[in-house]
Amino acid sequence: MKIAIDAMGGDLGSSPLILGASDAYRELGVQPVLVGDRPHLESEIRGLGLEGVPFAIVHAPETVGMDESATDVRKKKRSSVWVAAELLKDGEVAAAISAGHTGASMAAALFVLGRIPGVERPAIAAVIPHLTGAFILVDAGANVDCKPTHLLQFARMGFHYAQIVLNLPSPTVGLISNGEEENKGNDLVRETRILLMNSGLPFIGNVEGKDLFHGKADVVVTDGFVGNVVLKTSEGLAEAFFSMMRQAARHSFMSKIGGLLIRPAFAILKRKVDYAEYGGAPLLGVNGPFFICHGRSEPKAIRSAFRVARDVVEKDMIDRIARELAPGTV
Repeated sequence: MKIAIDAMGGDLGSSPLILGASDAYRELGVQPVLVGDRPHLESEIRGLGLEGVPFAIVHAPETVGMDESATDVRKKKRSSVWVAAELLKDGEVAAAISAGHTGASMAAALFVLGRIPGVERPAIAAVIPHLTGAFILVDAGANVDCKPTHLLQFARMGFHYAQIVLNLPSPTVGLISNGEEENKGNDLVRETRILLMNSGLPFIGNVEGKDLFHGKADVVVTDGFVGNVVLKTSEGLAEAFFSMMRQAARHSFMSKIGGLLIRPAFAILKRKVDYAEYGGAPLLGVNGPFFICHGRSEPKAIRSAFRVARDVVEKDMIDRIARELAPGTV
């Protein structure tokens, strides 16, 4: 299976992306297609000592800078993210991955691939760990302003993605609100709640922020503004927690001893909340499996993104969503 990666995107340069693609080849058996400036990528491969990995390279001489507008990608149709999306559209690869400019990645996927018929707004589906496993947060940042029908579509798409990623036959769906009661929330939440109650999905009602990390729902639905705040708050809180733990462990001689004793448990916890375990987040609703990764993704996260992309392709997620949201079926 060939999977393309925008090898020029990412805050850490091309090296982590190439290393992650190499790990995916060795461990998952996928064929990485590196998209970007050929001379640069060939130099990086030599510098990393990866000449033995049979990378395919597709030359794309342009990039979209972090300081550029997302829509500028339309003026750069030789950029690595645009070319990666075109490879997917043309059937040259089975999926595409980008850790570059998030807005440009979404724009390229939307402009090149188009929407699945019946989908009004594509949405980002992020996997977030909780006490006993993980949940799918959708939308995690693609749509700031939404209508109730958009959130209903997010729920349907997230339901199928949760089946694939979380291996759950019938994942439960919750709606973020400021209270569990039916009358809580703004107009968007109250109107969406009615739609979800009549959707046929296993809807459990409103979910408060304090319940997100206790596993109350497998799919948590919200607009992209709230979703992005939840996503970044959870990432920041996890980083702050581990920093505070390290500071506390160095406070005194006894705390250093205690830190050594709990180090194995600490390592297990750190793995559990590590976003790199889950890789990229798909842009659900576009007509092809396109994944958006964290800009700071290291090789482990990129390898995980390849794994999830492979699973999504093998389980025909795009066709499943297309059937679910086909005009006249919702």
